[in-house]
Amino acid sequence: MSTGSVAENKLDVRRIMDLIPHRYPFLLVDRILEMEAGKRIVGLKNVTMNEEFFQGHFPGRPVMPGVLMVEAMAQVGAVLLLADPGHAGKIPMFMSVDKCKFRRQVAPGDQLVMEVTVEQMRSRTGKVSARGTVDGQLAVEAELMFALVA
Repeated sequence: MSTGSVAENKLDVRRIMDLIPHRYPFLLVDRILEMEAGKRIVGLKNVTMNEEFFQGHFPGRPVMPGVLMVEAMAQVGAVLLLADPGHAGKIPMFMSVDKCKFRRQVAPGDQLVMEVTVEQMRSRTGKVSARGTVDGQLAVEAELMFALVA
């Protein structure tokens, strides 16, 4: 993982993997479209029929599992938190998920666009609000809290 700061505001998957420890099949972020350091980030997940979870999650009518939508938003939030040089080398671990609502299904062919905003940041914890949309329609929203561990 990277130990320096992140100056760029757009990241490809290789740069994302420099920041967070997730790898296939659990890396659920394809690109970072925008980032305002310490404030907000917008990430993208291209949902394809090739995802392994579709083999067992309603194979006749594939739907992205809600917990994976929340995990994708958490990974986008983790990129934002770990882009801060003060958090380099740390790993964000889930502490809580609050006010989670699923508003629409996400299916193969969709692009899940996730916007995550920092609500509170401390040296060892962070709280963010997250929203995932497909074609501009809200699909999922939640408040996520992390512990930053060395």
